[in-house]
Order: sequence, then C-alpha cells, then structure tokens
Amino acid sequence: MRHEYDHLIIGAGMCGEAAAQAIHDTDPAAAIGMIGAEHHPPYDRPPLTKALWKDAAEDSIWRPVGKSGASLHLGRRAVGIDAGAHTVTDDHGDTYRYRKLLLATGGAPRRLPFEGDRVLAYRGIDDYRRLRELAQPGAQVAVVGGGFIGCEIAAALAANGCRVTMVFPEDALGARMYPAGLSRFLEGYYREHGIDVRSGRRAAGGEQRGARVALTLDDGSMLEADAVVAGLGIVPDTRLAEAVGAVVDNGIHVDEYLRTGVPDIFAAGDVASFPSQALGRLRVEHENAAIATGHHAGLAMAGKPQPYAELPFFYSDLFDLGYEAVGRLDSRLDIAEDWVVPNRQGVVYYLDDGRLRGVLLWNTWGQVDVARALIADPGPHDADSLRGRIRG
Repeated sequence: MRHEYDHLIIGAGMCGEAAAQAIHDTDPAAAIGMIGAEHHPPYDRPPLTKALWKDAAEDSIWRPVGKSGASLHLGRRAVGIDAGAHTVTDDHGDTYRYRKLLLATGGAPRRLPFEGDRVLAYRGIDDYRRLRELAQPGAQVAVVGGGFIGCEIAAALAANGCRVTMVFPEDALGARMYPAGLSRFLEGYYREHGIDVRSGRRAAGGEQRGARVALTLDDGSMLEADAVVAGLGIVPDTRLAEAVGAVVDNGIHVDEYLRTGVPDIFAAGDVASFPSQALGRLRVEHENAAIATGHHAGLAMAGKPQPYAELPFFYSDLFDLGYEAVGRLDSRLDIAEDWVVPNRQGVVYYLDDGRLRGVLLWNTWGQVDVARALIADPGPHDADSLRGRIRG
C-alpha cells in the first residue's frame, strides 16, 4: 500500500505527538502521518515510574494526538528511507511519500544478558502493565541500575509493598550525578525504606526458572526474585539516519531548527543531538526536551521555524524527596553545595572552570527559570558567588 503525506513522523511517542500538534496548529490543512512501532497511540512516559504507582489512572497518560489530525500507522517499523525519492518503507511493505520527514525514533532500552517474561527492560506501557501484575505486596523484585529510572522504579515498588533489592556498579546510589555526601545520604535513605542496596555490584547473568528469576552477581553471589527490572538507560535508534548519510555521534546531529544535514529530514527527542550556546552539543532523554524539540521541529517542518534555545530540565520523585534539575549533573565536575537543610533542601551547582554547567534543585521548587539564567550567564562563578542565589 502507498501513502502520501505532507509531513511524515517516524516515532509515535511524546516527541512525535508534539511535532504533529505544532504542524497542525501552523498548517491545519497539512496531511500528517505517524509510524509507531508500539501498538499504542502516543502517551506520557514519566507516569510509568511516578504517578501510575500512586493514585493516577492509566487513562490519564494518553496524549491528545487526535487533535492533530495525524493518521496513525501503529505496530509498524520504518525500515528504509529513500531521501532522493522522499519515501519511507515499513516492515509491512507499505510505502510512504513525504515532503518533510521527522525522525523521532527514540531509543531501545539496554537489556540484561538473559530473557524471560519476568525480566523487564523497563521502557513502555506494556512493561508497566506486566510489572503491575508481578508487583504484588510481598513480591521480591530486583532492580538493576542505580540511575534515574532505577531509583524511581525501586521507590515506587517499595511504596507498593514489594521487597526490593537494587544492584548497581557505582560506589553509592546516584554517584554519577550527586555529590558524594548526598549519594551516601540517599543510599541510607533507601535502606531506611526497606530496600536492600547492593552498591558496587554488577549483574553478570541469570536465568528464569518458572515463576522465579535467579540473578547472578559479579562477586558470585546470587539473588532470587519474582521479577527483575533493568533500568539501564537506552541506546539511541540512529539506524535510519545513518543509512541516509546524516551525521551521527551520540545521536543524530541537528541544527537549532532541528534539521539534519539531509534535505527535508529533521530529528528530535531522545535521538537528537542539538546545539546549546551554554552547554555545547546535547542529547537529552527527558520529557521536557522530547516535547520541546518535537514542537520546534514541527514548526520548522510547517514553514515557521523558531530556533530551539531552551535549556531542558528534568525532575524526579524519590519517596518524599524530589528534585528538578537543569543542565549537566556530573559528579566529576566541581561541585558547590548550598543547603538550607543538609541533604533535605537546597541547591547543588556543577561548575567547570568557572562556568556553571548544571543546577540540582533538591526539594527546591519553582526555580527552573532562575537556574537556566544562571547557566546562561558566562560568569565566572564559584561557590561564594552562587551561595544564596536560589532559594525555594
């Protein structure tokens, strides 16, 4: 079958939906097509580790893609692009002709070296539904990974009555992002909430045996669980971009209008590496960047380009702690801590040779725009000049 669209979007997630809305708002008569590998229409991903484990209804996550007028082709994967002919082919053999094309392909979750229906690479709504089935009160769940997703899902499971073990290679929880003292505090805080924290350990292998999973760690010890959840990040899906000659290096390189170097092909969301005046080239795997870059790509595709110059932010909920963050959180940078209450409320600044690169607003709310302005300011900054600059 052959389809023709003014604008074709590969990827039916938050980014693709935001692009479709921007296109429709700019050019209501435009024909928009969207190809998605999942069988579900676009939905919000953050609730999969946050609100859905509290009191939110599953119906609350679906994005209003119908308002865009986009035609959805779900359960299909784009397998080839002919940039000269302006066509895309999917894995069902259908062909799509486009005038403008957006790659919002996201990424594939990193997986453990063994499989089973109780071994989840946590990424989508189907993973959430399966884990909900398995996460009955008292169930034993092993979470592999101590980063953003691992911390959130471990807290959510523990809050829902599961017995949780965390396994990660860093010396302390969140050690790649947080200053050492905060990492140690957070690890103790998780232990106080009943989580068995196995820092400095890797999952070397495992096997599902019926309704149980045996997980082998790199020190030879073994864990048994009712389910294993991998929160190991993603690998950006750049295959189509590479095949048509776009520049790819930790994501698809785009300019400030989300254009690749290939005529009429754009990229946005988790897969896009975009320029930032304050921080250099970035690829960001969070909701704010997915929606904002998708929106700007849609504007550019529809002929109303606006440069994307926003510093993305992200947020997290960890039991009764939470934070918003802007820029680069990297514990290898110079760190200045400004606490109102140590480890409970304050601001952490990340500096590189006097230039502010990131701000962690720990239990400090409503200050994202202030943090963005500080990062945009070339400084120089240091601990003394930053002390007291942000208060919640």
